[in-house]
Amino acid sequence: LQSNDCGVGPGFAEEKRGTEEQDMIKRAGNSYLASPSLPDFHGCSPGWSSAFYGAECFDSEVHTYLKNLGKQKSSESQNIDAKKVELEQLLMMETKNYRKTIKFYQKLLQKERRSKGPETKSMLPKLRGQLQEMKSKVQFLELVKKYMMYAEQWGVESYVLPTVIHSGKTDTMDVASVDESSLLLYYNTEKQQCNNQNGVRVLQAGTPLGLMAYLYSRNAFLEGYVQQFLYTFRYFCTQEEFLQFLLDRISSTLPRASLDPSASLTKICNRSFYILQAWIEDCYSVDFATNTDLLGTLKEFISSKVASLNGYGERLLSLLEDASARRSGSAGQCSSVDKCEEESAEGRKTLHSLCKKLSEDVSRKNFYWKLSKGVGPIAQYHREQLHAGSAVLPKPCCSNFTEESSVSFARADEVGPFLLIECSAQQLCWQLTLLQQEVFHKCHPVHFLNSRALGVKDKCVAVPKAVSADTVSLKVCNLFLSKCIQDQYLLQLLKNADSISTWVAAEIVTCHTTKRQVSLLSKFLLIAKCCYEQRNFATAMQILAGLENLIVRQLPAWKILPAKVAEIMEELKAVEVFLKSDSLCLMEGDRFKTLPTIPSAHVLAMHVQQLETGGFTMTNGAHKWTKLRNIAKVVSQVHAFQENPYTYAPDFKLQSYLRQRITRFKDADISALAADNCANFHQIPAEKHSRKIQDTLRRMKATFQ
Repeated sequence: LQSNDCGVGPGFAEEKRGTEEQDMIKRAGNSYLASPSLPDFHGCSPGWSSAFYGAECFDSEVHTYLKNLGKQKSSESQNIDAKKVELEQLLMMETKNYRKTIKFYQKLLQKERRSKGPETKSMLPKLRGQLQEMKSKVQFLELVKKYMMYAEQWGVESYVLPTVIHSGKTDTMDVASVDESSLLLYYNTEKQQCNNQNGVRVLQAGTPLGLMAYLYSRNAFLEGYVQQFLYTFRYFCTQEEFLQFLLDRISSTLPRASLDPSASLTKICNRSFYILQAWIEDCYSVDFATNTDLLGTLKEFISSKVASLNGYGERLLSLLEDASARRSGSAGQCSSVDKCEEESAEGRKTLHSLCKKLSEDVSRKNFYWKLSKGVGPIAQYHREQLHAGSAVLPKPCCSNFTEESSVSFARADEVGPFLLIECSAQQLCWQLTLLQQEVFHKCHPVHFLNSRALGVKDKCVAVPKAVSADTVSLKVCNLFLSKCIQDQYLLQLLKNADSISTWVAAEIVTCHTTKRQVSLLSKFLLIAKCCYEQRNFATAMQILAGLENLIVRQLPAWKILPAKVAEIMEELKAVEVFLKSDSLCLMEGDRFKTLPTIPSAHVLAMHVQQLETGGFTMTNGAHKWTKLRNIAKVVSQVHAFQENPYTYAPDFKLQSYLRQRITRFKDADISALAADNCANFHQIPAEKHSRKIQDTLRRMKATFQ
């Protein structure tokens, strides 16, 4: 399980730990001695894994390891500060050894490519196994570090939650007027997944005020509640209400917070800062960037009330500036975390270029989908053990094919569809995947929520063509609060998907010969097959939608399509059924952690809509947290997939050509284009046609006689 920070990621992303990480670890030992009034926050966002796995994110092995940590030196060395320092040292040492082994693997791989000696070939599999073990150990230490950070971050017991509510209203600590049972509803479970968790109560529902107060619960981070809340709170409160709740707690507790970390006011104050930073880190693009009033309120509060009392206000302002810089594309103003990520990308490119041959061999086998004859489409999706070693190999890195191609990309209109036929399906798959990745990485899990209010619906529902989409009166239900501002990036994502589908159909129907149509049909089917084998399900489904266009399906070219190529169409339909079968089908096993994935945006939106069906509140007005938690788990896969990008070498000329062709046909009328091309119609032989005319004339003559 990878970390969300500059820690170990899938494949060889662990190499990203450079001098910045070492400096951070050196500072870690001193930061634990800092005053609780100025907490050392870095990377507060729990990340997608917290929302997806919840309490199961930390198993009993993590608890046992943390319990025994520090006992090696002295039986009395059990304080949390000593454990943190020792864990940082272990993590630094293991990461350093892992980096050295990676470099040694690179040298062996280069040697094997030059000499191809038997000794080198026998060493590579052994070294690969060692890399897998070392990677698992580093990831486990990262998990222990995350657990330690969440377990000790100023949480309060459940009976103190009414104090959290009153701390923002009055200076007195009279909590008699509010009882926990009126705010939150629990249900009891017989067993807990984690052995060391106290209590067996699981949150079932709560009022908006109670759900916000539960963020301060001791186990809120460990249970995944904080990240799940950040994904779904818009169903029961607005961004302004949530921000005001946090600011009220900060303003009422900050002046009175003591140096005693066990004091309730100190815990409430520090937890408020922690949640606020986690919100900014994870949801700046969907909440603050689209709402200038919200951003202005936060900046004004920090400048006027926090900066003068607590130096952490400057950190928050710096964090907001960094987030704004990332949003606007100002790379030079990024924080150290972003610099670490950029250096990670450069490091991966270098490593992948060295390991290109081997990684390409692995990438050809990285997805197992077979069509079972007589049984129907079955996904043989869990054959993990055959290529377990591929988890430690670099992701595919492909050479730029234009070095060998002499085709001029001057104008896409001049080249026409000929380039699509000349380029291989794999080349086109790589570049289409990079184009799709560029669009997908701009989206956020929150974008897939409340999509009915945006007019997104199942494509199976037919809308009369005589009525435009703008004039159709749809009785949509806005599941967010009326004053909650919703970013509509999902519409751009779906519009891009429709543009690609229309482009596919238009390229085929504008071919003037049946032979060329067969070539293009075959090429698009092979591209789609390559895409889903590389787990780019978005482009694969977009091509399938283009091929299933009513006009395209009636083309005569389908009858003379090679049988093996025509079978790909059935495979694509089987993949579509697989994607629609389960909202978490792409998160099964561990493949999504080691292989890049791009889901179909429309299919994911439909899964979320299905979860949104039904009431969100109980008869007493409390909001169903179990329902919100399931929604958060499904949308969290967006961030999970974005952590593991494709590393194909971009061919900007080919991408430019594809962009131009897609833009040209994105709003095309396929039926009108097809009407101008005789190759789109079934041709009747001339002799047979003249015979039919003569027979008709004879029948007409007979009627007059």
